[in-house]
Amino acid sequence: MSCQNAARRGARTSALLLAGAAMALPVLAAPAFASAAEPAPEPVADPTLTNTLDQIVVTAQKRKTDLQKTPIAISVLSSEALADRHIQSLVDLQSGGVPSLRVAPFYSRNSALIMNIRGIGVLSDSNQPARDQGVGVYVDGVYLGRAQGLGTALYDIENIEVLKGPQGTLFGRNTEGGAINIVTKKPSGEFHANALVGAGNYGSYKGEIHLDLPKWGNLAAKIDGVVSHRDGMVKNPLAGQTDFNFYTKRGLRGEVLWTPTPDFSADYAYDTSYDASSPLYAQTISAGTLKRPSAYPLEPNRVDVAAVGVVQQPSVGKTHGHRLLLEWHLDPNLQVKSIASYRELTQSQYDNGSATTSAISATGNFTGSSFARYSLAQFRQNQASEELQLLGDYARIKFVAGAMWYQEKVQDNAQAFYSMKFTDAAGSATTVIPYVNYDGVTIDRASHVTTTSVGVFGQGTYTPAVMNDSLHLTVGARWTHDKKEGQLFTVNGATPSVNGVTAPRVLDASWSRVDPMVNLALDASQDVHVYGKWSTGYKSGGANSRSLTYAPFNPETVSMFELGAKTEFWGKRARFNVAAYTGSYKNIQLDFSANYLQYDAQGNLLNTTRTTTETHNAPGTGRLKGIEADFTVKPIPQLTLGASYAYTSVKIPNTSNPFPQANGVIITTPIPITQVYTPKHAASGTVDVVLPVAASELRVHLDANYDSGFYANYVDPGFNTTTGQVTLAQPKGDASVTFNGRVSLADIALGNSGAQMQVSVWGRNLFNEQHMFYKAASALVGTYGFFNEARTWGVEAQVRF
Repeated sequence: MSCQNAARRGARTSALLLAGAAMALPVLAAPAFASAAEPAPEPVADPTLTNTLDQIVVTAQKRKTDLQKTPIAISVLSSEALADRHIQSLVDLQSGGVPSLRVAPFYSRNSALIMNIRGIGVLSDSNQPARDQGVGVYVDGVYLGRAQGLGTALYDIENIEVLKGPQGTLFGRNTEGGAINIVTKKPSGEFHANALVGAGNYGSYKGEIHLDLPKWGNLAAKIDGVVSHRDGMVKNPLAGQTDFNFYTKRGLRGEVLWTPTPDFSADYAYDTSYDASSPLYAQTISAGTLKRPSAYPLEPNRVDVAAVGVVQQPSVGKTHGHRLLLEWHLDPNLQVKSIASYRELTQSQYDNGSATTSAISATGNFTGSSFARYSLAQFRQNQASEELQLLGDYARIKFVAGAMWYQEKVQDNAQAFYSMKFTDAAGSATTVIPYVNYDGVTIDRASHVTTTSVGVFGQGTYTPAVMNDSLHLTVGARWTHDKKEGQLFTVNGATPSVNGVTAPRVLDASWSRVDPMVNLALDASQDVHVYGKWSTGYKSGGANSRSLTYAPFNPETVSMFELGAKTEFWGKRARFNVAAYTGSYKNIQLDFSANYLQYDAQGNLLNTTRTTTETHNAPGTGRLKGIEADFTVKPIPQLTLGASYAYTSVKIPNTSNPFPQANGVIITTPIPITQVYTPKHAASGTVDVVLPVAASELRVHLDANYDSGFYANYVDPGFNTTTGQVTLAQPKGDASVTFNGRVSLADIALGNSGAQMQVSVWGRNLFNEQHMFYKAASALVGTYGFFNEARTWGVEAQVRF
């Protein structure tokens, strides 16, 4: 499918979704509140009415509440929705499903993920020890501190909750865009077994085992094991080397729940995982001014075989961690929680995904010219955290108060060297540049940092005795103190030298912050809940380890006002939620690169250095605004239809390049900055059909996902750092519409054992649509980037006892 066709189809999809929302509006009002006690309230619908929508329970407010009565914008992916879309890890969320959430690899690397919600989260590079993302990822209440390690296989998931907008009061630092709250299934104390095997194209296979063991005294336990694999999607022609875009994931998780009394429980979980992957393959789709080797024509369509074979090995991530949850009910209305955790992560990153584009950059008659700049990085992290919560649930007030401590220690290093060279003048023959071992290659940069964060928070909801208890006022705030201490101790294989001083560059910075929140919610009726909310959040300050100075930069902040409505109607057969927001975006962390950095007092260049990247807080105030809508209807018991849409606009103030240039003069011409990894328009639609077939059940799922395309670089890549002029328009990723589907025959009885089987056929990108989601450009090389994944499909068999 061409980009123009994708855009036209996407526009039609978006228009249909908006039309459906407009038709529903007169019946409704706007999203939510009414705090709920634990356990969550039971649905009020007639239980014999089988075509009512299921109640969705979330934990976004540190307690179980009904989604429709929780006054924040939340999208929920249930375990069934994850299976329908064949989502095995967070990497797979990049195909859509939650329009305001964007997940993408860090450049070509699936070993580190970029996550944005409402256009906020990452503008450039969080693949560093002293930098953070603006979207927090939590698993059962434990914050995962790094972009690395997020691609591991998911275990037995209850829900993935996508909390939209600043969550600074209850979730703290690095949630200025929102939070992803992953909730796993707990031990039930009853015996259940669930085994799954599957296989598909590209040599893929999958296996899962989930054992919920019977209660033994006061103990209940659960064990989960997962493994999945897919061969590379683009073949690497060099024999013995890893293909592009492959993965192998496996993991094991055990959980034990001890309940010695009805008022106290201790829940311990341990998990360990292995995640091996290889980079995406960069293709050049239009020519630049450089002479191209005859063997490397343009690649305007997604290819199956790379133009050149290169050295490539898997990037391997290993994680393991412990979590201990203690819960103590002091009385029926008061509860204490403690969440303690310790985790370790190692991640290697071996990236030769840009080998073909670097081959084009080779100069001369090609003979002896080096190319395929191999990027190697080693990353290690450990983190420990403790959070205490006091939860109160009284007739007129519900509250949560607490304190937290978090510390992580991170270190990294990076190497980059040419791994291939041409052996003929035409550039058609290549050979590997031999290295005895990579340990002997110069370390380009290395750093370490220790981050310590402490905070206290409180949030309370008051329901006054007016308007039939339909009004709810929630007020909260969190104070946080962050400290980062570290060193950039290697640059170009040596101790960094800046302006005649040779010594490690030291980071010793701290920041304090208060994030308030106010929310006024009204139950307009039993099924219509409206709210207005003001909240703030921030992303931590830090330092850029790709720089030479390792100078600290300050936190960036978001302040957002949101109006929303959550409604159910037609006897709970239909649900419509909508939210509109606007806000300010300050001290935005922007990266600028230059080849020259060291000058004397008169602005004269002292010496050249490697390309260095500094992070600066942009002056001025950016603006955020958007609309989100979700509509679900179940007209008959056998059919459920869903549609969701997000319009997102992020305006970043034009910013001047802070670097002195070759003549020592700072450019004052403001550079235009644009939102990245965020389409202006995104939508998703779903169709789910359930039909009885003899004693079994046929389940059919289809989803369509549209986005209008996004920029991957916030500064035009043709920006001339000497003159301050933009010389080449920044390319935008293609608009796209992709479809996923699944057909299952479920509840097949296996004799009289009580066991049941389910057989499924699934497909992602069913029509093999192609689009380049990441684009960059160089006047010399041309336009290049990464295509979306080709069609994948498979079959699965699942047995439940």
